Amino acid sequence: MPRTLEQWFAHQAQAHPQTIDLGLERLRCVLARLAWRQPSVPVITVAGTNGKGSVAAYCAALLTAAGHRVGTFTSPHLRDYRERIRLHDRLVAEEELTRVFERIEAACASVTDPVSLTFFEYSALAAFLLFEEAGLDAWVLEVGMGGRLDAVNVVDATVAVVVSIGLDHQEYLGTTLESISREKAGIFRAGRSAVVGSSEAPQALTDIAQSIGALPKRLGLEFHYAREAVGWSYRGARWNFHGLPPPALAGDVQFANAATAMAALEELEPRMRVTAAAVAQGLKAVRLVGRFQVIAPAAGRPTWILDVAHNPAAARVLKENLRALAPAGRTLAVCGILADKDAPAIAEEVGDCFDAWWLASTEGPRGTSAEALALRIAGRIRAPLATAQDIAAACAAASAAAGATDRIVIFGSFHTVGPALDWLESQSLLPPAARPEYTHPPHRQ
Repeated sequence: MPRTLEQWFAHQAQAHPQTIDLGLERLRCVLARLAWRQPSVPVITVAGTNGKGSVAAYCAALLTAAGHRVGTFTSPHLRDYRERIRLHDRLVAEEELTRVFERIEAACASVTDPVSLTFFEYSALAAFLLFEEAGLDAWVLEVGMGGRLDAVNVVDATVAVVVSIGLDHQEYLGTTLESISREKAGIFRAGRSAVVGSSEAPQALTDIAQSIGALPKRLGLEFHYAREAVGWSYRGARWNFHGLPPPALAGDVQFANAATAMAALEELEPRMRVTAAAVAQGLKAVRLVGRFQVIAPAAGRPTWILDVAHNPAAARVLKENLRALAPAGRTLAVCGILADKDAPAIAEEVGDCFDAWWLASTEGPRGTSAEALALRIAGRIRAPLATAQDIAAACAAASAAAGATDRIVIFGSFHTVGPALDWLESQSLLPPAARPEYTHPPHRQ
């Protein structure tokens, strides 16, 4: 068997013939061989085209503030694979990962019926086994893609959340909002709450929930939030809180995301108690790297803003957030978008936000060159455009061109923001609060 994490990642990357192969039968087979059972603690599963990372972060932060021990599984990672699995107050350790990978591999092996897993399936199974061992109070699971056939859906959610519906991953989920809704609604369970975090969600989500006997809980109908003169308020089935502090994550959309997380958490009562004080503490404490993350400027240097926005709906939110924080100087873009994303539509959304662009090549099997990206978005932007061989070179070029009153916005992909954070740290531009939790070299895979 492999011994180091790098060896495990190399093995997992080629163990299955397809990088993405949606379905649950392989996981169920391996879990049966491991004698794994559904968790006895509450599970919140979060799906959505955009916003699911934020909602998962709010769920974990508020539960933690209430004194509960939470396991969180998210994907993809920005800088280090270990970001995917959080065991309450820490990231998973290397030795823990290698140990559970060995268990999973042994269960996959069979002389008569071997099972091969995708890279993501290894990640999800590792999280399930580690959470089970840790004896946590609750699990928060972020869906990787879609919902119905995503590895996370092998776990029966106590509360299922669909944050938003947009056009993304259409080659796997369908080409219409209704077809995508059907895939994401696959995480709903009969007799359990199905939280919908968008007042603009297709009716198909509610129809599917009702058809299987799930209990729809929709923003603007069964739960509400409102901005107030001081703070904001939330009203749902069990909670009615006023004077809440603004969410620590930036952007107007975060009020809806925080309210969606609260709509899920109140469904866990009385089994899991979360007080108004814990809600307020969690809202102030929540952190999520790369989601409209503003890095205050050092003396004489520009402001940096990082956002993983990688589809048109997310780009629209980025545009709204940028307009709400009008700069004194120019706004410059460092952009890298994967080949399978709708780069023209993303550029169309944010084209008038920037005074100059630096396009960067992205790595990996889904990556693309800066020159190819420039051809795809030609005609969608009017500002000057330059290309760079990688994210670090684009960041350096934009930094050299920026003045102290300017801001540089890095966006387009996790594969863009992660390397940008590496570069910012190498230039001593990351404040302590934004530096990684791990002390070992990052595991990039």
